[in-house]
Amino acid sequence: MPECLAEQGRGRFASVRGGRQNKAEFFHTDRSGFLDQLRRELLNFERVCERSGERGAIRLNVLSDVAWERLGIPQAFPRLLFVDYTKQAARLDKAPENYRLIFSYSGRPQYRNQNRRAFRTGAPVAVVFRGGFPRTFRGRPVIDGDRDDIANAFAAGQIVALTPKGSAARDRSGFVIDNPDLIGAAS
Repeated sequence: MPECLAEQGRGRFASVRGGRQNKAEFFHTDRSGFLDQLRRELLNFERVCERSGERGAIRLNVLSDVAWERLGIPQAFPRLLFVDYTKQAARLDKAPENYRLIFSYSGRPQYRNQNRRAFRTGAPVAVVFRGGFPRTFRGRPVIDGDRDDIANAFAAGQIVALTPKGSAARDRSGFVIDNPDLIGAAS
């Protein structure tokens, strides 16, 4: 699980972690049952949204990176907007129109090829910065991604800058990037 989210917020409670684990086990042990239940829940949500005149938005991957488009989920609900973060750069150019993917950057060496591939697309790239947000990163303009999750999905060609939350503030693995503007100023 991503260190930045797994135990943040309500994730610090054992009951929440247990519920997440149960859902993951359901997905892996009874994929058909899981997908049937998910479709029922999404259909109900879609109906509520239609009655209220709003377009619903869903983020299915919070602590996972499931390619829901391969399971036909976004395609089955074209009136809903699906938004997710992914570390799988190959997914960025293949998602259905109603499925907005944001690439999750990491400075860890094992993600170098994924990062390169993601930067060759116009997809938004989320980067967690320590020490504030730079003006640009790797040639792309930076926006404050902590302000609006939905807007992040439409930030084509931009860096979606996020602040480290909870234990991620202490991360030194390369997931959290030191603000390059501060590094340049210290030289």
